[in-house]
Amino acid sequence: MKKYLSLLVVACMVAFTVACNQEGNAGDSGNSTDAPDATKTEVKTDATNAADPNAATEEADTGPKTTIEFDEMTHDFGNIKEGDKVSHVFKFKNTGNEPLIINSAKGSCGCTVPEWPKEPIAPGGDGQIKVEFNSKGKKNKQTKTVTINANTDPNPTRLTIKAEVEPSPESAAADAAKKDAKPAGK
Repeated sequence: MKKYLSLLVVACMVAFTVACNQEGNAGDSGNSTDAPDATKTEVKTDATNAADPNAATEEADTGPKTTIEFDEMTHDFGNIKEGDKVSHVFKFKNTGNEPLIINSAKGSCGCTVPEWPKEPIAPGGDGQIKVEFNSKGKKNKQTKTVTINANTDPNPTRLTIKAEVEPSPESAAADAAKKDAKPAGK
């Protein structure tokens, strides 16, 4: 319902802006086909800015929309030791009718680093995003995300990695020392 309401608001804004431009360009014959495209982009950018000021530029530059389908959206590394570096490859397919262009892929923290294709993926084409997780300084249950901004609908797409990180002996000793150092009653 929220998606349809947003589309209705954008459609009304476009209609209003086009009507205003036609009134202002009444003496301009021959340029009327250019105004709606420029107006549409302007309205789209303004509507996007209201939700996320940084997303407007990325979305405006992506062009036609396509769809993406991943073999899996979540990967669980299971039990690993603190300090281990592990990686996983998320495979995907461009299931739309336009070339897929990935503008960016960002990990939720510096310990999660994605690598993604920089060139467009043709309709029906396959690709992959490699995600490396560095568990140094991490312990216990970890859940991290990778946010992918592309010319997809919906956008962005989020992948998730999980791990149960066994604390290193040094880390476990430091935790025990902190626990012993706490004053009584706290």
